[in-house]
Amino acid sequence: MTELEFDDIQHIMLTGTPHLTGRYEFLSFDTPEAGQAWLAEMVPLVQSATDVSRTVNIFKRWVNLAFTWNGLRALGLDDETLATFPAEFREGMAARADILGDTGAAAPEHWLGGLAGDDLHAIVILFARDEDERVRCVGEHDALLARCPRVRSLSHLDLAATAPFEYDHDHFGYRDPVSQPQMAGSGEVLIPGAGGALAPGEFILGYPDEEGLVSNQPALEVLSRNGSYLAYRRLEEHVGTFRDYLKQNAPDAEGEELLAAKFMGRWRSGAPLVLAPEHDDPELGADPMRNNDFDYATMDPHGYRCPVGSHARRLNPRDTEPNPNRRRMIRRSGTYGPALPEGVPDDGVERGVGMFLICASLVRQFEFAQNVWINDTAFQELGNEHDPICGTQDGALDFTIPKRPIRKVHKGLPAFTTLRGGAYFFLPGLTALRHLSTLGQQGAS
Repeated sequence: MTELEFDDIQHIMLTGTPHLTGRYEFLSFDTPEAGQAWLAEMVPLVQSATDVSRTVNIFKRWVNLAFTWNGLRALGLDDETLATFPAEFREGMAARADILGDTGAAAPEHWLGGLAGDDLHAIVILFARDEDERVRCVGEHDALLARCPRVRSLSHLDLAATAPFEYDHDHFGYRDPVSQPQMAGSGEVLIPGAGGALAPGEFILGYPDEEGLVSNQPALEVLSRNGSYLAYRRLEEHVGTFRDYLKQNAPDAEGEELLAAKFMGRWRSGAPLVLAPEHDDPELGADPMRNNDFDYATMDPHGYRCPVGSHARRLNPRDTEPNPNRRRMIRRSGTYGPALPEGVPDDGVERGVGMFLICASLVRQFEFAQNVWINDTAFQELGNEHDPICGTQDGALDFTIPKRPIRKVHKGLPAFTTLRGGAYFFLPGLTALRHLSTLGQQGAS
């Protein structure tokens, strides 16, 4: 198998970081020259997978850069090369809202931060170990923008982890992430139940995928290797609504936790319902060598433990769907907004998760998951249901909990989350980043 070029791969594709805060900054380039000047100063800050694996316990900040199709054009990339990117990336996420189920309150006309506009050109992904480092990095970048006045910040989203800080979790309290795909050649220890080591081409351009194909590459050779595509989603979490629903539909605190687990497919600790169907098992949830070691087809075919429509089962149906590994995505994320204290009613403050789904094919992986697994009412013959956690909900859909002798159907599920924005980005390799920063010196490239 072809070896991964760790030195040329932006680290977000291969390594997580111990960040407690950070910022996503969204930029627009008024001229190619301005964009290239900004990029030339930013490239040295971007660490490769090799760099981060060696320095993760030393560094306090980690930077990644990615561009929309309009952003690549604004940098001065030639039309011939631009035309060779996949159609879904050229069109952008907002234009494909109907395919993705981004309708109603989640429709692009309601998105925040200018994310639905054609002038969204780039994102700076900053993860920082602590707030002091985030403030320092933001100050440095503000100074760079002052030196590049034709580069504009459209908006930003500041990240903030919430207690407990011992493990990552969202505002609903679910451990996150728990189940990530693993990549052949990455050097990771294989985790039981994670699906095996997948071909690098499922995630990184320029390598064979699970079918042995090298696909979805732009024609320009320097851009065709060690890059990837990011689907960015800003998902507001309606914590007050979620807590109220649990209280109103469960007999006691223990029942609330079980109902929350049924929605997710895992307890908030990360313990899977298939292995811990009646009571939470935090030690199991925290153990990566055990918390994915299960299947559905033989251990829970009818969903009596883990409902077929639960979030975790929809997003990773394992052995109940053909070729599920062809749909897997690497997920990186951070929470934003303050925590809502227990017992406090909804305060109207936005809080949620800003996430990136990393994949080699936006259509085959991200868009399939959104269209078929998350927002298809007939997923595995369920009927009138979407994903209860991140599916589009309008108050007219259900959630079914199989149970003997009578199943429980939750009618008219409210929206526990709402999409507040999104975009498709191309994440170049480091060599490609340097190339893009010097387009003006190359003439028509």
